[in-house]
Formats: sequence, structure tokens, C-alpha cells
Amino acid sequence: MSKVILITGASSGLGKATATLLAKRKYRVFGTCRIPEQHDPTIGYELLSLDLNQSDSASQLVAEVMQKAGRIDVLINNAGAGITGPVEETSLSAMQNHFTTNFFGPLSVAQQVLPVMREQQSGLIINVTSIGGYMGLPFRGFYSASKGALGIVSEALRMEVKQFGVDVVTLAPGDYATDIAARRIYSPLKDKSSYYAVYKASLDMMDDHVDAGLHPDTFALTVDKIIHTKNRKVHYLSGSFLQKLSLTLKRILPDTLFEKIIMNHYKV
Repeated sequence: MSKVILITGASSGLGKATATLLAKRKYRVFGTCRIPEQHDPTIGYELLSLDLNQSDSASQLVAEVMQKAGRIDVLINNAGAGITGPVEETSLSAMQNHFTTNFFGPLSVAQQVLPVMREQQSGLIINVTSIGGYMGLPFRGFYSASKGALGIVSEALRMEVKQFGVDVVTLAPGDYATDIAARRIYSPLKDKSSYYAVYKASLDMMDDHVDAGLHPDTFALTVDKIIHTKNRKVHYLSGSFLQKLSLTLKRILPDTLFEKIIMNHYKV
């Protein structure tokens, strides 16, 4: 019997590439987006509605998948959003909304899926974090914080549910050539801001990195490999050599030296 896979945020970017590949591999794939009716019905997998900012949306989603398929073997918590801005100038409401989307939202889906997986005595949850979640990056502090928090909770959750035959891993992508820049939430550039020049330069650099990023199919193949792996690691990375190297440098270098490297890179 084909595995039933639920992947959030599957109408574009990494989620769409992953859902498309897994559907071609003959899994039964359910993807999510906010308004499925706005997307191509011949996409190759079924799109269902999910709004991470609505408290009852996850429970309705899981109930619909169970009604259609009767089980959930893999949850890929991919849906999320980017946010940029100086910490000083980012509104509290923007911070809270961002954590709802990137942290509380994925966990609400996991909470709804876990009773199903416990009953099955099997299941896999892949929480998509970010290489940026392993470090504080200038003007991306809240994105790094939300993804870092999801990674830490995933470590705890993994230990809690192992007794039920459920596995939890994280997958941290680097820069990929997707439309994430178009969907990123920006703290506005303020002409009189003390951060104006360096923040503007950082925004341009972020967009250049995305445009030059890896093809999303690389990420999708990594997900497929994780699904097929028997003895899984806690954390997986999917990015360029230099992005992966940055994590090694952060572990072995003094904090102040690594900070200097990051500041020089972003010209802060």
C-alpha cells in the first residue's frame, strides 16, 4: 500500500517540488495551501485548505485526510514565511504573526497528526527548518529565531514519541531558487532610519542569494531519501557547500570570530 503523505505549503516553491516528486514516486500525496481553488487542479496531487493562522484549520485538515485516505504515514511541515527587518524597527504584531506561521502553526499540525500516528504505531514527521535557524543573521533575526525554535522543539518531540514508533527529524534548507522573496514579509525601509543603507544592501543580497540558489528538485530528492532511510539522523541539511560549512565554522570558531565573518559577509 502506498504511503500517505501530507505536506503543508505545497502550492509553490520547495513544497510544490517535493509534492510533485513524491506523487510521481506513486505515494498518495495531499498538499496544502490557503485557497486550493486558485491553483491548477491537474497539479498531480490533491490540494487541501490549511491556514496556519486559524486555530481550527489543522484539525479540519487532518480530519479530511483521514476521511479520504484513512491514515497518514508522513507529515512534512514545510509551510512557512520569511520576514526581514531590523530588530528595533519590527513591530510586535509582526513578530507574533511570524511565530504563529513558522512555529506554532507547524506544531499545531503535528499535534493533530500525532494521535493518528500513535494509533498506527508508525509515522514520520519532517519539520522543515532552515540553515539560518542555526545562527542569528542580521535583519533576519526573527526568521532565524522561529526556525531555530522549531528545531529545538523537534528534538524534544522526537524523544517523546519514539516509544510509539513515530520518528521526528528536521530538514534545514539553505538558499533555493524559489519565489520566497516575493512572499517575504518586510519591515519597511524608512528613509530616516539609522539602518537604512545597510538594511537595503542586505535585502538586495538576500534576493541575489535566492536567485542563485539550488534547484528545488534537490530539496525534494533529499526528502524522498529521508523517507526511505531506516535509521534516521535527528537533523538534515540541504544547501550549498558554503552554507553547510558555515555551521561547522560556528561550532568550532570562537563566537566573536564567527560573528566577524558574518558581519563582513553581510557588510554590516
